[in-house]
Amino acid sequence: MVQVEITANDSGQRLDRFLKKFLANAPLSGIYKIIRKDLKVNGKRAKEDSFINEGDILCFYMMDEEFEKLTAKKKPTHAKRQFTVCYEDDDVLVVSKPFGLLVHGDATEKKNTLTNQVIDYLIEKGDYVPRLEKSFTPAPVHRLDRNTTGLVVFGKNAKALRELNSLFAEKSDVQNETLKNDYNGVKKFYKAICLGKIDRSVTLEGYLVKDSRTNKVRVSLKSSPGAKYIKTVVRPQLYNDKYSLVEVELITGRSHQIRAHLASIKHPILGDPKYGQGSAQYLHAAKLILKGNEIKAPLPREFREKAIQLFGEENIDEY
Repeated sequence: MVQVEITANDSGQRLDRFLKKFLANAPLSGIYKIIRKDLKVNGKRAKEDSFINEGDILCFYMMDEEFEKLTAKKKPTHAKRQFTVCYEDDDVLVVSKPFGLLVHGDATEKKNTLTNQVIDYLIEKGDYVPRLEKSFTPAPVHRLDRNTTGLVVFGKNAKALRELNSLFAEKSDVQNETLKNDYNGVKKFYKAICLGKIDRSVTLEGYLVKDSRTNKVRVSLKSSPGAKYIKTVVRPQLYNDKYSLVEVELITGRSHQIRAHLASIKHPILGDPKYGQGSAQYLHAAKLILKGNEIKAPLPREFREKAIQLFGEENIDEY
């Protein structure tokens, strides 16, 4: 028999979801078999959908060798640090992501991701010790596209991650096409260089419809099954007859929202490979207001140089 005590970072989870992470080398069928036959929680049988809490004792009725095999962790992957830290406290880490870096791995890249880089950073600082954790890993609360730069928020412990996920959760009222005025404690602002002249502020509303075949979205003015309400505020900062530097405030936070919304009004983001033309996309998550804290990420060098080229250096310094 092997006993395991649930810690604060592991509490508040369904038993089966905890075991999927803790017994990482066990097949799903094996996990449910263990729950039925080889596990007790606080001396009693438990159902897979029961919740575990801090201080609970899990007793696994198996040999030590089998337990170690099921819980053996993979060697950590080390990725060269490319991000910069913009804000950090005991619970929250906000970093600025560079151009071309994935937040999470995909079929093209699994090792060198922002998440892996952040985990390495927290291990080096001693803020995250994998051998002391059963299921928790620091994680981002939201994500940016590979070619979007700027602020990404991470939870450094389970409690913080749950609270941040709640803050960033979508709070739109689709039926009435309105949103709560308090934005649920989070405001997100982006900088973008767009094609065409935008000389006045505009509030864009509509519905985002996803095409799973092309992994693209389109904006519709009418609701339809599966469509998601979106709201975007665009404020011009600099412009000429061909280009505009704008600040974009995300009221809702949908995937590809800014890119699709600007393209829908014939002002696609300069260099957007999916909704415009090119490969050097000029979209930057520049500012975040999180529970009263204003956090900023300076413009990347390439973005600033392009803005200087289009609008003049004396104008860019202000932004």
